[in-house]
Amino acid sequence: MQAWIDSLMALLALPQYGLSTVFVVAFISATLLPLGSEPAVFGLIKLNPELFWPAVLVATAGNTLGGIVTYWMGYGAERAYEKVAHHAPHEARVLTWLRQFGPRACLMSWLPVLGDPLCGVAGWMRLPFWPCVLYMAIGKFGRYLVMTVVLLWMWPGQYGG
Repeated sequence: MQAWIDSLMALLALPQYGLSTVFVVAFISATLLPLGSEPAVFGLIKLNPELFWPAVLVATAGNTLGGIVTYWMGYGAERAYEKVAHHAPHEARVLTWLRQFGPRACLMSWLPVLGDPLCGVAGWMRLPFWPCVLYMAIGKFGRYLVMTVVLLWMWPGQYGG
């Protein structure tokens, strides 16, 4: 079993597969599915340090595209919800707060647990699409950059070394 795991890890570490794996994991983790992409990014960079910037950029692109999908899911859900819902007072306070910040609130899309639903709420509220995408990308890029640098600082050295 260990040999199989080692060969799978070696295959996924190859640059031609590693970056696509990071993209898919980052994309899926930006939807409402409970999956973290940081281990995939960190693992690829530990195995291939020369892929630091490509991995961070690919993860940012995948995670931002996943955020866009979540935005459109929120947009569609709001349309369906408005047909049958009654609004509670606490919903109005949260929505007022988010409207006040507007697309800039998507900078917080990097936050664990709250960030991905925030993209959906931006769509729900029909905040301007392209500014939301820009702020999502900035927040997600910052997360991957900081997270990867911190992890590399905490665990220096090469894989197996």
